[in-house]
Amino acid sequence: MKKLPIAVMVSGNGSNLQAIIDEIEAGKLDAEIKIVISNNPAAFALERCKKHGIGFKIIKASFEDELAKVIHGSGAELICLAGFMRILSPEFIANFRGRIINMHPALLPSFPGLHAQRQAVEHGVKVSGCTVHFVNEGVDSGPIILQKAVAVEEGDTEEALAARILKEEHKLYPQAIQLIAHGAVKFNGQRVLISGGK
Repeated sequence: MKKLPIAVMVSGNGSNLQAIIDEIEAGKLDAEIKIVISNNPAAFALERCKKHGIGFKIIKASFEDELAKVIHGSGAELICLAGFMRILSPEFIANFRGRIINMHPALLPSFPGLHAQRQAVEHGVKVSGCTVHFVNEGVDSGPIILQKAVAVEEGDTEEALAARILKEEHKLYPQAIQLIAHGAVKFNGQRVLISGGK
């Protein structure tokens, strides 16, 4: 089948980028990374690109204008935010409506924004997890595609919980992309309906 062309946007380590690369190379994800974009020239994610022969672009000036040009020029149909630490403007999001997804390390709508794992530990919840969602103009408030629960253990630190959630992120993000690649994801207002597909 035709592979879904994607752009991945990163700012840091890029472990979710690596998970996507691994699933593609294993033949388990019907997608092709057309371009990786970073606002941080020191991001380790770019080393991952070099290792796997994936093209990347660092954008710092005139950010969103250049970003839109690069994405259109790459032919990417889906934008995957993978540890991308910059807020996108409402105008940019509107231009790519329904084509931007993000991974968040909590069970949304609980604990949006930064330090979600710390919020979960401090709040004393018994269950946290991760969420793949479409990006809208709000903060981590877009329609939810997939979620995975992770138990919060007695005495958990932010770092320990984050490490366990990250393992699930690496499985969940490729699953969500695969569903989109197979046309199995549809909107109904704020709700995402998943049908058919692998």
